[in-house]
Amino acid sequence: MNKTMREVSLTLAVTAGMLTFSVAQDNGSAMRASSAKTSADQKFVKEAADGGMAEVELGQLAVEKASNDDVKKFGQRMVDDHGKANDKLKEIASSKGIDLPAEPSAKHKATKERLSKLSGAEFDRAYMADMLKDHKTDIAMFNRESASGRDPDVKSFASDTLPTLKDHLKQAESVGKGSR
Repeated sequence: MNKTMREVSLTLAVTAGMLTFSVAQDNGSAMRASSAKTSADQKFVKEAADGGMAEVELGQLAVEKASNDDVKKFGQRMVDDHGKANDKLKEIASSKGIDLPAEPSAKHKATKERLSKLSGAEFDRAYMADMLKDHKTDIAMFNRESASGRDPDVKSFASDTLPTLKDHLKQAESVGKGSR
């Protein structure tokens, strides 16, 4: 009887150990999945901040260098609208502990450098072409986040910002035709 008790105790201990290991594995998978969701949202926030800063800087450049009044007005709108969106994004990032880039990426700096060497109608055409391309990319990125983002605040930011981005694209298409 004593030997049977030991066998039962050993069997229970092994079973409990296996259950504990299984639960720990499940929790680890869930934690990794949760982390992946968070990192996707964080990546979006950082990319949106990078793009938003670039839009403001390029908009300021357009206000200074554009020869077409509509291009200048579009540039000012980029400064105003993306400036407001950047402020909202900074609040969200701060509340989530996400560090944002301090300045635009090398890609955006290169675009600004290239555009700053142009003037007149040549600047207007190049700037508006960049704005068309950039806003198409932004809309796709913001659509993805608003559809599949996991963080409700980040997802809401993307959804709330989308109509403005779509309006920017329409305006860029219109102004771009006039600056050719």
